[in-house]
Amino acid sequence: MNSIIRKLLDYLLIIPVSIIPQRFLSSQVHRLAQTETIWFKSFLLRWFCRVYKVDLSEAIKSELDGYKSFNEFFTRKLKPEARPITPGAGSIISPADGLLSQSGMIKHDLLYQAKAYYYSLRDLLTDSELADSFIDGQFATIYLAPRDYHRVHMPLDGKLQRILHVPGRLWPVNPPSVRRVSSLFTRNERVILEFDTEYGKMALIMVGALFVGSITTIFTDKLTPPYQNAIKIHDYSEKVNQGMEIGRFNLGSTVIMLLAANAPRLNIQEAQSVQMGEKLS
Repeated sequence: MNSIIRKLLDYLLIIPVSIIPQRFLSSQVHRLAQTETIWFKSFLLRWFCRVYKVDLSEAIKSELDGYKSFNEFFTRKLKPEARPITPGAGSIISPADGLLSQSGMIKHDLLYQAKAYYYSLRDLLTDSELADSFIDGQFATIYLAPRDYHRVHMPLDGKLQRILHVPGRLWPVNPPSVRRVSSLFTRNERVILEFDTEYGKMALIMVGALFVGSITTIFTDKLTPPYQNAIKIHDYSEKVNQGMEIGRFNLGSTVIMLLAANAPRLNIQEAQSVQMGEKLS
């Protein structure tokens, strides 16, 4: 596609989002996703599966009638054999299904977002001391499309130290927004999970987005909504094994994985699809 036309189309999608009440609309989507009214739930599920071509054969519940709400369907569990953990001593696996939109080295304080756009590691984490742990380390950004499996898992063994809930905007995190909204991931609401691992610090950042009705972790239960206006910090000291579920999204969003400088080098390419459990190093 001609770059000028693509740029114009991107802005036609982005401009309306900049003026709508993002939090209000997202909270209403969350409410609708919980609805158990049979006719509404059934219509929504069948429409969604038809549009996004969802593969239900991988799910524990393979029949739509088995889901009592859209949210239960969207955060569906998969059969254990659907996402085997790739073996390997010290290996790092993908924390989620999705498109690996960007990855690479963290250069000083900067991470690559898209062409001509970088964003600050310190702004992303809101903690300068934690950010220093990832200088010269690596990052991987995984975009979860609506049809993807929406549970997030542990990439390697570690110990959870803190969860930071950072309030912010709810810009979409789809490719047009990532290409055109500067510092998108530092502006959006996000949940930051900080771990200690054999390679040093690791962080998983679950980024909120427009119509992402909720972000949940297994440690804190639902974090949004209601939406907050101040950073909240939860302290922990809990061992988490590789492959263990740590959280989930309702509707699509993005996970950013940060690794310290001495972690194994990720052997991945940008714009490739990955599945939870797939070996990345």
